[in-house]
Amino acid sequence: MKTDTSSKVVLITGGSSGIGKSVGEFLKSKNFIVYGTSRNPGKIVNFPFSLVALDVTRKETITSAISEIIKKEGRIDVLINNAGIGITGPIEETPEEEIKKAFDTNYFGPLNVIKAVLPHMRKQGEGLVINITSIAGYMGLPYRGIYSATKGALELTTEAFRMELKDFNIKMTNVAPGDFATNIAAGRYHAPVLETSPYKKAYSNTLDLMNQHVASGKDPQVMANAIYKIIHTKDPRGHYKVGEPLQKFSIALKRILPDKVYEKMLLKHYKL
Repeated sequence: MKTDTSSKVVLITGGSSGIGKSVGEFLKSKNFIVYGTSRNPGKIVNFPFSLVALDVTRKETITSAISEIIKKEGRIDVLINNAGIGITGPIEETPEEEIKKAFDTNYFGPLNVIKAVLPHMRKQGEGLVINITSIAGYMGLPYRGIYSATKGALELTTEAFRMELKDFNIKMTNVAPGDFATNIAAGRYHAPVLETSPYKKAYSNTLDLMNQHVASGKDPQVMANAIYKIIHTKDPRGHYKVGEPLQKFSIALKRILPDKVYEKMLLKHYKL
């Protein structure tokens, strides 16, 4: 990667709010050339960095946005796949179309952006892709099973990509955040709490707990600092975790505890 950050071009999907916006603002302050994406950038005024129109579920917008940046800057040095949506609910009661939408946004979307950017990075002889996943992607969480699955799929795909890209000087890594104080809960799909559902009480209680965790989450600036450090790392690791110590420790525990013990720990945490 180039050492002169003022010449580095960064593309951040889902850059109009939350973690994406915080990362973009911070990198802009460090003299990076930053492009964020939004499905409707024309509706956003007085934004701190450039926005291009891109919807990760529509391939034509991915192609158009990347072509626009390449035409203006001649290169894309860092891709930060941040666009994503939340989804909660009993798996049995979650509509199939919502499950597919979550995978289209959280998995196939980032995958298609990567595919579109790689030829340009290969041509320029270097590049870095940072996939924003989730600590939830390391474990199947109750009433967040689909979200966990989408993020876990991206984690594993990145591992494979790293080996496939080793000959091209293109680096790829995952950054898994825990709970951050963003607006993700507002945009999350919630399967309705049905009066007749056998999951009513457990799901309702878990939903309240999840929303409390987000509301009391860390400042997104912590993610911005972590990503800035990764960009300046010569050979990034495959996985980074950013969050509360207990959230990060939960991943280590999953590796060493018997399955049933770990499951009981999660059940206790979610009061199930």
